[in-house]
Order: sequence, then structure tokens, then C-alpha cells
Amino acid sequence: MRRQLAQAFRTAGLDAPELDARVLVGHALALDHAALAAAADRPLSGAETAEIDALARRRLAGEPVARIVGCKEFWGLPLRLDPATLVPRPETETLVETALALVDAQRLRQRTLRIADLGTGSGALLIALLSELPQAFAVGTDISIAALNMARANCSALGFGARAGFVMCHFGAALCGGFDLVVANPPYVRSHDIAGLAREVREHDPLVALDGGPVGLNAYAALACDAGRLLRPAGHLVVELGAGMATEVAALFSAAGLTPLEPRADLAGIARALPIFRTECV
Repeated sequence: MRRQLAQAFRTAGLDAPELDARVLVGHALALDHAALAAAADRPLSGAETAEIDALARRRLAGEPVARIVGCKEFWGLPLRLDPATLVPRPETETLVETALALVDAQRLRQRTLRIADLGTGSGALLIALLSELPQAFAVGTDISIAALNMARANCSALGFGARAGFVMCHFGAALCGGFDLVVANPPYVRSHDIAGLAREVREHDPLVALDGGPVGLNAYAALACDAGRLLRPAGHLVVELGAGMATEVAALFSAAGLTPLEPRADLAGIARALPIFRTECV
């Protein structure tokens, strides 16, 4: 069955047919990778075959595997998803790496840090940072109450609920400031480019988390206006960048009196994370 699914996915032009087949069959049978291999010769019941076929039809219709199974790993942590949240992308881990590098440069890993994740979605960035910074406390914001509920549930399930709070607002509008570190993966796709996104993204990720306005900069402009108020002196903001947007985004924060630093590239070599520094006075 797994091989049959992989062939069907390959014929349909899916990017990772073997992986998708393995994950979906394992999900249907409640078996992890090792258990699935051990059970390779076990006959399937009619009900099991029907369940696998139903999952395969969803995948062939363009639904991402993470949506089908309702879970995606980020920074080695399993995160539950729902329709109100983006599927966390591997390239977004570049923000976590960048933020931790800034913390380590100031030797703050064991300090009681205040972190804000603006537009938290599933809570991916917030939870990843809490997993690495044992004394930190984080606040996640989002305009979607459903997303906040999902982020809160993920936090609790992974044991970080006591160190996290959640606020419904537009980016940092309801926060008082004084944060050591602020992170954000804002919407940055140009409105007219959304129709050209991959089907898995275009039809299944929430539009509000994708659409960055006519030139993709709407969210960055809002963040630039608020960053000086949110950050404590010598604090840092790290934002995710769309491909080719580093110069334009850096200019927005420079105009707001902040200091953009060298962007950090993801594994594909794309400038993906832009660190921004607040000096003593803004």
C-alpha cells in the first residue's frame, strides 16, 4: 500500500511522494516509522485500506500532509495545526537560529528574558525559543482567536504553558513594551502573487497570514512603527523576509530610527532573517 501510494503521488507530480506515502500510511495505522517498517508484511483490513485511500485522495487534491495529519514538527517539536494557522516552514527556523545567536552574543541565555512573538500562529517561534531559553517568558499575539487557542494548546502540551501568555491584537498593539527580544514572521507575499503560490499554500494557508499588500511591505511598515516602543534599549527584533526583500525591509526600520544588521540566509541561501537592533535612544 505504501509503495502504491508513493507511485500514485509520483505520477501526480508531488514533491516528496515516498515521504508523503509513509507519513499518511503511518498516520492511518497509528504507527511511527520504525513500527511501520516492522509491520511491512501485515495484511490490511478493509477499514484500514479505506482510511488510507481517503487520506490519499485528500493529498492528491492538493491538501498538505501536515494539514491531513494535523501536526508539523518545528525545531524538533511537534505542533498541532488548524485552519487558522500557517504550516510552519523549515526556513522559519532561521529566525530561531538568528535570535539565539543574538542572545548568546550578549550572554543572556540564562537570564530572565521577555520575548514577544507577533503574529504567533501555531506558536512555533515562541515555543522554539522557550525550549532553548529556560528562564524566558514569552507573549504571543495574533488577530485570530482560533490561532491563539492553538498556540496556547501547543504550549501547554509541550510543557511551556507556565511561561507563556497570549493576547489578541494586531502585532504589538496591545503590548506595553520593554521586551528583550521580539520575533515575527509577518505576511509578506505581494497580493498579486498569491494566485501563483503552490496549491498547498494558496488553498490551505490562511490568507491573512500570507497577504502582505500590494508590494508585500504592509506588515513590515506596521512593525517598524511599533518596534522602538516594544523593545527595551539594546533589545533586538528578528523578522522573517520574503526572497529579495532584505534591502526594502531594512530601509523601513532604518527610517524608524532602528539599526538593521546583516541578514541571515536559510539553507537555500536566501536572506531569510533580518535582525534589527534598538540603540539606547530611538
